[in-house]
Amino acid sequence: MSDQTRPPGKTTIAPVVLTQIAKLTTLGVPGVNRLTVAPPDVNHLFKPGASEGVKINVENDMVYVDLYVILNRDENVREVSHAIQSKVARAIVDMVGMEIGKVNVHVEDIDYSEPVE
Repeated sequence: MSDQTRPPGKTTIAPVVLTQIAKLTTLGVPGVNRLTVAPPDVNHLFKPGASEGVKINVENDMVYVDLYVILNRDENVREVSHAIQSKVARAIVDMVGMEIGKVNVHVEDIDYSEPVE
């Protein structure tokens, strides 16, 4: 196939795919305890991921991500948040090839429960 010809058709990425990528990547960042329920929003009541701590919006082929996390105690909030932003952005770009508009991290709480030994 030459560079001049294009294959027929198009690829569509379901929002749930973007939600899962963001969710699993976030949970893999050291210092993240868990995701928490995103605050209710009339526009997001029936969107996938809204109850999982992940909100995804796609506008003009740009992905905008809001993540609602609970971090472990004794973690640097700024460093963990930056790690989440960079890893989620990179995962979406690498896995689906879409551009990132923003990755907003909302630290909803810190888990101060006693560690299990």
